[in-house]
Amino acid sequence: MGFRCGIVGLPNVGKSSLFNALVQSEAAVSANYAFSTVEPNLGRIAVPDDRLAQIAVLAKSPRITPTQLDFVDIAGLVQGASRGEGLGNRFLAHIREVDAIAHVLRCFESRDVDRAGSVDPIADAETVETELMLADLESLARRLEPLVKKARGGDKDAIAMRDMVERATAVLEAGRPARDLEIEKDEEKLFQQMQLLSAKPMLYVCNVDEDAAASGNAHAAEVARWSAGKGAPSVIVSAAIEAEIARLDDEDERRGFLEALGLEDMGLGRVARAGYDLLGLITFFTTGPVETRAWTIERGTRAQDAAGRIHSDFARGFIAAETVAFADYVECGGEVGAREAARMRREGRDYIVRDGDVILFRFNV
Repeated sequence: MGFRCGIVGLPNVGKSSLFNALVQSEAAVSANYAFSTVEPNLGRIAVPDDRLAQIAVLAKSPRITPTQLDFVDIAGLVQGASRGEGLGNRFLAHIREVDAIAHVLRCFESRDVDRAGSVDPIADAETVETELMLADLESLARRLEPLVKKARGGDKDAIAMRDMVERATAVLEAGRPARDLEIEKDEEKLFQQMQLLSAKPMLYVCNVDEDAAASGNAHAAEVARWSAGKGAPSVIVSAAIEAEIARLDDEDERRGFLEALGLEDMGLGRVARAGYDLLGLITFFTTGPVETRAWTIERGTRAQDAAGRIHSDFARGFIAAETVAFADYVECGGEVGAREAARMRREGRDYIVRDGDVILFRFNV
């Protein structure tokens, strides 16, 4: 599994249209009025990675298994959602269940959208962020009183959580999201227990019209500058274009359509890459005569722990990880050539796996 990404935004910014295109389905209802998505639509898709096919050809693998990405199409938030306005409370709960948030922003002009006012993606982004922060403040306020009582009795766990809640509250009251709270490595587990909405990593998806699909527009450029200042990535996607491409069954047709528009890949690839970078995820590969497969792990993962992602026996009986970088694997024409060229290394359990590593795990149980 890759990661679980929630698609959020104000009503009618193109969330459901983008979701439909990304999962190549019509599972979500697209309409130009608020709350056309009532229950969160779920879609599991293969993460595009051109390296898989190249490895499979060299290894003569008949089957390719990419890593997976879950998209959750969460209905549009409105101002006041933290107080239950619109359908707010239900959808705020759904956000707690995702690893990252893809915040879709309207960066296109349209007379059909049922929302007054000019296009202002920054204001839209701040509206949603504010609602998440207000919901977090309410959640922390409910937590604090019982924690204070337990802390008075000397409960060490309660004291630690009380301090964390107070620190998070101070950051939120200063108008900053919980993800801005500076925490030590040994505090991460405690911080995660609070399940704060504004602590979720955020990437911004600029939904532009067809003419701006390749290079973006002034609104998307404004979002890019603004999000960079917040340390968050932004990507440009045209939901309308993605929907058209998704209807094409032939891969050559899709490629030709993309090239005609000056696009290198579909929006899914850009969103997936941004999400992986945001969460600090990388991909390693296993290959052989049966299957070539991609695996997602966190950056900094040890070889023994990466082996455990495949099967617990691999980690328990770990002996070594025979590793070759993707570029070397391709340059040498596969595993045999990599061994002959001394490009395949025998690494121990504490080796830190790198993105693109092709690994053969040796184990004994």
